[in-house]
Amino acid sequence: MEQIGTRIGSYAPDFELPGTDGEVHHLARYLEKNRAICVIFMCNHCPFVRLYVERLKKIQADFHNEGFTLIGINPNDAIQSPEDSFENMKNFAATHQLNFPYLRDPTQDVAGGFGAQITPEVFLLDRESVLRYCGGIDDRPEAPELVQGFHLRNAVAQLMKGETVTPTHTEARGCSLKWR
Repeated sequence: MEQIGTRIGSYAPDFELPGTDGEVHHLARYLEKNRAICVIFMCNHCPFVRLYVERLKKIQADFHNEGFTLIGINPNDAIQSPEDSFENMKNFAATHQLNFPYLRDPTQDVAGGFGAQITPEVFLLDRESVLRYCGGIDDRPEAPELVQGFHLRNAVAQLMKGETVTPTHTEARGCSLKWR
């Protein structure tokens, strides 16, 4: 099966998307300021996203001062999934006190360019916008106390140390994207 989207070692697609904070966010601006960026495709209604929200906030807090940021992007079609509307995204961000930007991909072009298939699914980029890791956050969405494979956390730590990220891919578990 042919892989669609950004391959490991390839440049990620640039984007310019509206955020729940009322600002327009550009990937290029984040690349200027950070050593590593994790784009996470997420949404409001997915139970897996809800299981991971606190862990994602902790990763953001733990690595932020090293030049890292998470960027949440919701590409879901709000007609099929009204819970994922932009207004509901604002409520989600406020309710969960997200410490990273939460953006809307209304055309679904960014999700398609990355090759996202589910929520939550992460894509870790280095400062040159090269994809170094994609897949899951960890191996236990339903039981944080039983996690043995800290996939995203380990990949970020390796990248911040200038090491080769291994593994480069793990399986993400979650809900399918709601395509138009």
